Parts: sequence; C-alpha cells; structure tokens
Amino acid sequence: MRLLYVIDALTPGGAETSLVEMTPGLVAGGIDLHVLPLGPRVDLAPALSAAGATVHRRSGTSGRVGNVRAVLNVGRRIRPDLIHTTLFEADIAGRLGAQVLGVPSSSSLVNDSYSPAHYNETATAKLHAARALDAVTARSAGRFHAISEAIALSVPPRIGAFATAVDVIPRGRDPHKYQFRPAALRAKTRGELGLSPQSPAILAIGRLDPQKGFDHLIRALPEVAANNPGAVTIIAGKDGRSAVALRKAAQAAEAEIRFLGHRPDVPALLAAADVFCFPSEREGFGGVLIEALAVGCPVVASSIPTSREVLGGDASPAALFAPVGSHHQLAQALIETLENPTLSAVRARDGRTRFEQLFTIDNVVSQMIEFFATASTTR
Repeated sequence: MRLLYVIDALTPGGAETSLVEMTPGLVAGGIDLHVLPLGPRVDLAPALSAAGATVHRRSGTSGRVGNVRAVLNVGRRIRPDLIHTTLFEADIAGRLGAQVLGVPSSSSLVNDSYSPAHYNETATAKLHAARALDAVTARSAGRFHAISEAIALSVPPRIGAFATAVDVIPRGRDPHKYQFRPAALRAKTRGELGLSPQSPAILAIGRLDPQKGFDHLIRALPEVAANNPGAVTIIAGKDGRSAVALRKAAQAAEAEIRFLGHRPDVPALLAAADVFCFPSEREGFGGVLIEALAVGCPVVASSIPTSREVLGGDASPAALFAPVGSHHQLAQALIETLENPTLSAVRARDGRTRFEQLFTIDNVVSQMIEFFATASTTR
C-alpha cells in the first residue's frame, strides 16, 4: 500500500515525533510511506529517511493554494492509495488534493480543537473561520484517527464528522528507547545539569504556549520551594507565544527555575527528574506523559480529560491530579510526590506497567496499519 502522509512541518512536536516513532514499523508492515511536509522546517526529515520513508520537499508558491498544488504535484507523481493528513494546514490541503485526484483521504485528530480553552487563546473570528474551513473539507475524509477517547468524543461533532467514522488509536513509544529508572543515566544527566544528589528536581516539557499551563506551575513553585529547599524546576521546550511572559514570571518567583529550550534527550531528562509536571489546559494526548510512564518518573498533571485518560484517572497510582489553574493544589500534589519517595516508586512501577499494556509502539503501529487499510477503501 502506498501512503502519502501530509503534515504541516517536520519540527520536533508531538505529532511529528509520533510519525518518526511509527515509521520503522509502518515500513516493515508493508506501507510504502511518502511524507510531504508543507512548511519549511524539516528537522526530522533525516530520521524519517533513515527509517525507510520517502520525504518530499515542497516546491512552488506559499499559502493554502500552494499547499494544495504541492499535494497534487506529489500525488500525481507517486499515485498513492491513500492520502492521510495531520494538523490543520495539512488537513485542508490534503483533503482538497485528494478530492481532485480521486483518492481516498483520512485525517488524524491530535488536538482539542475549537474547545472553550482554544477560543480563550485565539481571536474568535479567526477560529470560527478555521473551524468552518475544517468542517467543509472534513466532509471528503473517509475516516478519522483520534489519538484519545476524549478527542474522539469532543472534536468530530465540532467539524461535522460522524462518530462511526472515527477510530481511537493512542500514541506509542519504543520501550527500548525509554529504559525504566536507569540509575547511571540519572546520575550522568543530573551531573550535566549541575543538580546535586540532594536537590529535588521538577521537570516540565513543552512549547512555551498558553495551552501548556506553565504559568500555573510557576505560580505553584514558591509554595513547593518553601517545603523543599533547594528544589530546582527545569522547563524544556521551544519558545512560543508565552515565552517572554513566562521568563518574566520566573524571574519574579521565589524559586529556582531554568529554561533549557528544546532538548532532544527527553528520556535522560525524565530519568534525572524526581517528578514530571504536566499542567496543560488542553491537549490532544500528551505524548510526553507516556514517556514519563515508560521511564518511571512520577507524574503530577492537570485534571483534563486527555491526561486522565492516558494516566488512568483517579484510580491510577501512576499520577496525582490537580484542577486546571489551581496553583495551590498543583503545589500540594508536587510536595506530596517529592516528600513520599517510597510511594512515588510504587507509582513509577505501576506507570511502567500501564505503558507496556497500552502504549508500546508495536501495538500502536499494528492498529495504524489496519486503520490505513480500512481508510484506503472508504470514500
């Protein structure tokens, strides 16, 4: 089966990283994978090529008309059995291009798009226009892949997609790349970061955008530091719309906070940390959560539907939850995790078990191959 996978760009984001993780298994499973990034950033192209995918470089004019032309150019050249799209610009261009070519199309739903929180971050008129365009083009997609049950319930009705056309398949990771509580890697990474053995380390990972909720974490940290002197908080992620405000807030906080920028060594950072904090206001899935489960880093997360689904909700011993935006309850959950290492170790073991049961890359890839096969015969 020949698959044309259209995606906004190949920067190191959640959707892009998941594509890289899946590629070896997809190719081994008989998928002739062609990837077309629409944006100029192609950081992950070498990794995709090394894994057996063919990466096409976009040419021609920019903008949405140029995007559709790029899909048509590649589609006419390779004659795919299916065009699959991920992220907004790819969804629009890929669906329209597939219509012109007469090829079946499918889309991944990877964000909590058009939610109330999304409207709080974006101009209403702009978001209304995007939603309308998404809904119009979604009519031509035969099937949808949602990365969580929460997204499958919330997003399809917003774009007029039928629930019967949606399959839920989570993200996955290679367990061999995420070793459970590797002591040597922990010691090495903490040394490189300048963390003493006695320094409690809090880790957060993600682009510095409003939806990630890092402002709530920063407001919680003085309370954490008062109970855990010497605690260090590390935030790793690319600059985004909140970068300036977050750095300003960090300078004013009575806590030690370090911004590392984008880091490719997430397993090492998770091994070095004593707790991973995920204070997001909205997410499609949160791939770094399953990475934390795999490595055995105890998790404190905001109580949003997708995080509760990944981590197991209130019944999960792998995580503690705090209401979105409650910096006091977030602080209390972090304090409880740092001050109870025995219980944290139990959470870590149960988290690894949950990862191995639900989120290994082999399990996910086999489901995606079946999804693509079904989508390729759906009009």
